[in-house]
Amino acid sequence: MKINHILISLTFILTSITYGQETFSSKLLDSITKEPIPFASIQFNSKSGVISNDNGEFNITIKRKIRSDDALVISCLGYEQKQVLLFDFNSEIIYLKPKTFSLDEVLVTNKEYTIDEILNKIKEGLATNYEFEYAKRKLFFRESYYTKMDKYDVTLGKSSIPEINQQLIDSLLDIVPKSNSNHTEILGELYGKIEPKQYQKMEILKACRLNDQSSEINLDNYEKRFNDIFKKYVKRDSYFKIKSGWFSVKEEMDSSMFGDKKEKENKVTEAIIAEKKKKDSIRKLGFLRWRKMMIHNFENNNFIDEENDLNFIHKSRRYEFEISDYAYINNMFVYVITFKPKRSEDFAGTIYVNTADFAILRVDYKNVKPLSRFALLGISMKKYLKEGTIIFEKNSNDKYALKYIDETFGEQVGVRRPFKVIEKNKNVSGRRKQNELKGDINFVVRNIEKTELVIFETEIISESDFKTFKENALVTPIYLKQYDPNFWKGYNIIEPNQAIKDFKAIEIGD
Repeated sequence: MKINHILISLTFILTSITYGQETFSSKLLDSITKEPIPFASIQFNSKSGVISNDNGEFNITIKRKIRSDDALVISCLGYEQKQVLLFDFNSEIIYLKPKTFSLDEVLVTNKEYTIDEILNKIKEGLATNYEFEYAKRKLFFRESYYTKMDKYDVTLGKSSIPEINQQLIDSLLDIVPKSNSNHTEILGELYGKIEPKQYQKMEILKACRLNDQSSEINLDNYEKRFNDIFKKYVKRDSYFKIKSGWFSVKEEMDSSMFGDKKEKENKVTEAIIAEKKKKDSIRKLGFLRWRKMMIHNFENNNFIDEENDLNFIHKSRRYEFEISDYAYINNMFVYVITFKPKRSEDFAGTIYVNTADFAILRVDYKNVKPLSRFALLGISMKKYLKEGTIIFEKNSNDKYALKYIDETFGEQVGVRRPFKVIEKNKNVSGRRKQNELKGDINFVVRNIEKTELVIFETEIISESDFKTFKENALVTPIYLKQYDPNFWKGYNIIEPNQAIKDFKAIEIGD
């Protein structure tokens, strides 16, 4: 009898585990164009939820057994709100219908405000419409870096050492990775005042980092080859003059190439071990501190802050605005207002303004020209891209709090310069110059940084709650060599894009 009770209890527990949590995945498409719908809000029973990614994909985990009346409420700019029951959910694709409205709705709601009157009301509402108080924000943050070498030319014009030739240079360039990426993902809760430059506390619930170790170039074989060449042609007590245009530096010869290097290797090994220990401790202490500051700065990266470069509201006279349309967001009727710079400002885009309280609910923006350029003596840098989307939603405090923000930033760096490496030796009779390498380098590297933040819930807390919360400072991400769909299983996040799903580090030696 007791065995039967045990079996029944085990069955009940296993059933509870199996059916107490379910994940629902789908893709949102426009019912007419069949195009993906990005940045839609998917809420469970009109409460907490997720955001669809830029390909319309989402998954949401419900951490209890599904009941017959449970549903997802899906809403997005310009589309009819849709409710999807979960009890028999089997939708790989969910279609949303574009929202239409009558002319009477426009005339009644609009009240014939001019664009200048609307802008003045937006400015008046910045201090009252948005949440700035102490709050706990449950969030998911993703930061991705992509690096691509667009050009990598080294032309050797002169070499007094036969083995150091164009063929050797080309073979070195062949093994240099031409592109790489890394991604950091964090699920956590951020505590503090939402307004800019306020001290924050954070609890990191889970974090990972996708890192491509193939970017760490393995030059062991080439190091031995260079050492053999140098021992053959270069004197032990020589030094090098390295010149590029007007710039020059002096480098002493590493004598360990010529003799007993055991003592030096031991010192190097000890230094490496000590440095690693130091970095590990700094990494543990610094990950939380750095990330919470970065996330807080990013959540305030918007038009509300007067010091932000998204200045189209605070400096509206520098832009041209036009009411181009009307639409719905979460059953709120909104003005669709486009903007572009009159003269020298950087951004153009669209703002979506609630006709009832003149709060901006969403902004889509993109730069219209490079944000900055620099070129001097063959070194150039251009910040060529900054675009993004910012979405606000009303919270329980009847204020607008950030729901989602993403931004893509692009920068290009170039180096096009001559170089000269001269071996000199002051201990020989005659000319000090012994050997010389001369040539030109031409490198162009493009860096893309994509950052995403979704805030699932914003809960207003007291200053006392904030002060009594204790952080765990010793937290680090889990390092992954390839994308693992099971890592975030059971957690609500932003669905990764295809580049992240395809991520796989190439191991050194593969």
